[in-house]
Amino acid sequence: MNATVAAIQMNSGDDVVANLEQAAQLLREAASAGARLAVLPENFAFMGKHERDKLAHAEADGRGLIQDRIAALARELDLWIIAGTLPIAVDGEPRVYASCCVYDSDGARVARYDKIHLFDIDVPNGGGERYRESASIAPGRLHPVVVDTPAGRVGLSVCYDVRFPELYRALAQAGAELLVVPAAFTVKTGEAHWDLLLRARAVENLCYVIAPGQCGTHPSGRATYGHSLIVEPWGEVLAARAEAPGLVLAARDAERQAELRQSFPALAHRRLQTAYPPSL
Repeated sequence: MNATVAAIQMNSGDDVVANLEQAAQLLREAASAGARLAVLPENFAFMGKHERDKLAHAEADGRGLIQDRIAALARELDLWIIAGTLPIAVDGEPRVYASCCVYDSDGARVARYDKIHLFDIDVPNGGGERYRESASIAPGRLHPVVVDTPAGRVGLSVCYDVRFPELYRALAQAGAELLVVPAAFTVKTGEAHWDLLLRARAVENLCYVIAPGQCGTHPSGRATYGHSLIVEPWGEVLAARAEAPGLVLAARDAERQAELRQSFPALAHRRLQTAYPPSL
């Protein structure tokens, strides 16, 4: 199953309508370039001045301005869309899930993954840069999510998840051929680890990795790293973008991936089990 995939790099702000229009323009470019699957970055619809600002834009599961717009774009463009993260309301508490939702080309939502690992970090050498995602985001359940798409079988993850290789091994065990990592990486951590971590996840799982990021400076003054990229299973970066909003495009070569997995069967040699339950 060979298909062109797109990672979409954005500079999102605190205006949901404007962010959705930016996403729509880039999704149209991806579809025009022949992409069958496009992945939006983390927080594509809203990045406010404060972490808790997102709570005002929480949507009920399955309906809302953001979800309806992405579903409509998938139908309009005949395109599978993985919607980075959007805020989904949590029953019984004020926090939200950071939900990565997958829409097929008919606009139906076919999968949802709620970010498991939350970024509660004081950035080393970050000049006081501090994040507490758990103040506004509830962690998802410990169930890796894999979904069949026209580009292959895709394992879902988000940003800080990339530092937890056991999640990706569970996704590979569940049959993932591509891994998506929508992100809003800080500049300091991006410079140090972004490329390194993504290539490692590709190599150790013999998977393609699609990693769209936020870029530039946002209303809070926070700067994100950008450098969206697509990596193939042997660790080669097929396509990358530096710091401006735009597209990253590459084709998945399913035959090469199958040959790599057959000739270098590291996944079959695995001896230790993952800490996560099997995929739902």
